[in-house]
Amino acid sequence: MSSESTDGILEVRKYPDPVLKKVSEPVTVFDQELADFVKVLFASMRVHDGVGLAAPQVGVLKKIAVVEYEGKSYILINPRVIDQKGLQEGEEGCLSFPGIYAHVTRPNWVKIESRDLDGGIVTFEGEGYTARAFLHEMDHLSGKLFIDYLSNLKRNAIKKKAAKHTGGRF
Repeated sequence: MSSESTDGILEVRKYPDPVLKKVSEPVTVFDQELADFVKVLFASMRVHDGVGLAAPQVGVLKKIAVVEYEGKSYILINPRVIDQKGLQEGEEGCLSFPGIYAHVTRPNWVKIESRDLDGGIVTFEGEGYTARAFLHEMDHLSGKLFIDYLSNLKRNAIKKKAAKHTGGRF
């Protein structure tokens, strides 16, 4: 489950890295390697000043994401939405699109079913920004990016800006 690491911190892949558009595989083995990877994912998210980070963003195509907001930490393994209500529009950014933000409409409340580090089923509820963070990270697991919610005009403008930022490299 490893990815390239420097001092235990994983490099975040930047758009247009093709791994960001790939669908992740479910986690089937719940072991120490998974627990260690989740710890490194949290550490990498914190170093990069993120609220969430998904495994594909560090080049690992597994359905694993972490979210940390308002002092609460969430581990999402093989997550799925089981209920959602309302709508909210808010600004989103992404560690894979440094310095780029756009308004995205998402559900205002979600209930998520996930697995914990031992493979047990857990549920989380999130409202407002927490719901947004859950859904943003879960989208990464399906190869979907926040720019996919935007109009063609806005999406193309962000793609150009991201390409300039990375020099077309990833």
